[in-house]
Amino acid sequence: MLKIAFSSDSLPNQNALVLTVAAKGKLGEQGARFDKKLGGAISRAIKVGSFSGEKEKTLTLLTPAKTRLTRLVLVGIGDPASADAILFARVGAAAIKALTGKESQAVLLIDHFKGLGLKESEAAAQAALGARLRSYRFDKYHTKQKPDEKQTLKTLIVACKKAADAKTLYAPLDKVADGVFTARDLVSEPGNVIYPETLAQHAFALKELGVKVDILDEIQMKKLGMGALLGVAQGSVNPPRLVTMQWIGEAKAKTKAPICFVGKGVTFDSGGITLKPGAGMEDSKYDMSGAAAVIGTMKALAGRKAKVNVVGIIGLVENMLSGSAQRPGDIVTSASKQTVEVINTDAEGRLVLADVLWYAQEKFSPRCIVDLATLTGAMIISLGREYAGLFSNDDKLSEQLIKAGKSVEEALWRFPMNEAFEKMIDSQIADMRNSTNSREAGSITAAHFIQRFIKKGTPWAHLDIAGVSLLQEKGKPLSAKGATAFGVRLLDRFVAENFEEK
Repeated sequence: MLKIAFSSDSLPNQNALVLTVAAKGKLGEQGARFDKKLGGAISRAIKVGSFSGEKEKTLTLLTPAKTRLTRLVLVGIGDPASADAILFARVGAAAIKALTGKESQAVLLIDHFKGLGLKESEAAAQAALGARLRSYRFDKYHTKQKPDEKQTLKTLIVACKKAADAKTLYAPLDKVADGVFTARDLVSEPGNVIYPETLAQHAFALKELGVKVDILDEIQMKKLGMGALLGVAQGSVNPPRLVTMQWIGEAKAKTKAPICFVGKGVTFDSGGITLKPGAGMEDSKYDMSGAAAVIGTMKALAGRKAKVNVVGIIGLVENMLSGSAQRPGDIVTSASKQTVEVINTDAEGRLVLADVLWYAQEKFSPRCIVDLATLTGAMIISLGREYAGLFSNDDKLSEQLIKAGKSVEEALWRFPMNEAFEKMIDSQIADMRNSTNSREAGSITAAHFIQRFIKKGTPWAHLDIAGVSLLQEKGKPLSAKGATAFGVRLLDRFVAENFEEK
């Protein structure tokens, strides 16, 4: 794990140094002094390398003369006046990317530029966060790795004028990063390691942070009438679990209803009798990304001692094909007593959420409820890997989530919901069917199915994270290829901006 430290803006005399450079290749105060000390070597390199200080672009100078540095990395910030928290997080990430496989220790200097768009201490804290997020690797099962693929950097010292302030600002961000890493780890593990019982055990470990954790087994869920969730689980030898995680951080917690986050936790999704194609089925281990995001969010909130009352609930099942598996055409009775005709056994996530959402409302009467699920492949067709789909019965809640998502680069796009889509899930022989077996409005009709299990008057939002929970082709600034833990930072910011005691 990358260790982050803070220091004053003094320049190092060994290892690697990362300097921020503004538009048109302009150096900051410290960079200009250092350049003068080196006889203009940095300025010449900028000119020869046609380096303009463009946002996030890097230029590396190996073993610069008159120093004991192994390398000097320049990272562009563009126009200082337009620089913001997102940019500096990306700057930190760009520094890590440039140093991967090359150094064990480095200093990232957040230099002083006139008219900088935010305080240098805040810029330093955000750069540290970006560096840590980008440093993540899931390589526990590798026995051999190419040198340039290894995360050799052990310590990053972020230097700025007010290092103590930066360290204070970074402390809660570090706890959020812990939550992100936990979610990424859980999602990255294979299905023979993470299944309902073991994922429940990982959630149970949050007790060490003061989170109250309760786990229901299949017998308890059967008593609660959770026929929708249990129907999905019946084809697997691995029994289901329902986990409740409570963080009580408000002084008046007993008098305030909690915010509730619900996660879909299908630890492996074969599709059941409606079997998925073999090609790419290994990625079905990612179908518990919603549950992992909820665990990560609860860890982040508890880790930074958030002054808020939150409950996270995850429904954990494995959707497998066997002689005992649920059949297309089966009818199940949910915990809400509504009946569902199972048209497609691969439309299982909404069945899990149906019972978990009802349980959440019955037990906790939350002030609002947000569920996260890798629910529909149609979402990837609609929004690719850039946005998660947002479906909601409440405009204010939607606006709060969209704003929080923008501030941490976990973008949401709201979809319409209306009576025409609602009618598409009606069944002739039950209260509803779990799939229309049509390619039309697949993500929207799935959201309408879930909405039927939301009580009138409860603000609710559904985040379909199917396209953003996994990066297959290439990484993004703050995340390499693989699991992203989308939702952890978004929900943490959503809580902080709208509900947390000041």
